[in-house]
Amino acid sequence: MQYKHLFFDLDHTLWDFEANSRLTLEELYHSLRLSDRGISDFDEFHRRYLVHNDKLWERYRNGFIKVDELRWKRMWLTLLDFKIADEPLARTIAVRFLDALPTRKTLFPYTLEILQFLTGKGYRLHLITNGFEETQHAKLQSAGISSYFGEVITSEGSGSLKPHKEIFDYALRITGAAPAESIMLGDSIEVDIQGAMDAGIDQVYINHLRTEPSVRATYMVYSLKELEEIF
Repeated sequence: MQYKHLFFDLDHTLWDFEANSRLTLEELYHSLRLSDRGISDFDEFHRRYLVHNDKLWERYRNGFIKVDELRWKRMWLTLLDFKIADEPLARTIAVRFLDALPTRKTLFPYTLEILQFLTGKGYRLHLITNGFEETQHAKLQSAGISSYFGEVITSEGSGSLKPHKEIFDYALRITGAAPAESIMLGDSIEVDIQGAMDAGIDQVYINHLRTEPSVRATYMVYSLKELEEIF
């Protein structure tokens, strides 16, 4: 068995961030009566949020903004798109969003089955995630998959972010894993695959969206079920 340590990403890889965040935002949209504030189309509200969220996450990964700014400004900028300059409302949405989001349970198809399969074969499973410590642990507990992972390495806990080499070095150090016996499994070419590549770790690109990758990972699958063919 070449690999002993399997390092998974969480959001967009196992835990369906898009489905869970959309449901959370939709509930807030209705409970805060945002339609009365002039946001008549939730789908458009959600699309605008995704654009700002992606841009701010990139700035956060590159060290240009702090986590608190990311959390509330994605809501603030989305509201501004609808000409709503209401900072208290943006902060309220941000707090309630982060309270509710980790309680969601939607996983990608075959998540539980593949975690059971890999654990049964003796692999040691861990997580490397750019999410926040408390939030990511809450997601794992709510979704019922916490027990499968030995170590949960977050950007907050490690002091670094994927794709930077430091977070992968930190993960190897605290798990006692060697690069040659480790592999990273994630959905992002830039963050997971290139990051692991730069750290000397093999990779599995979990290509849920069936996009054309810009770099060639060690392996590529289109569903979690296909991991059975690798491991």
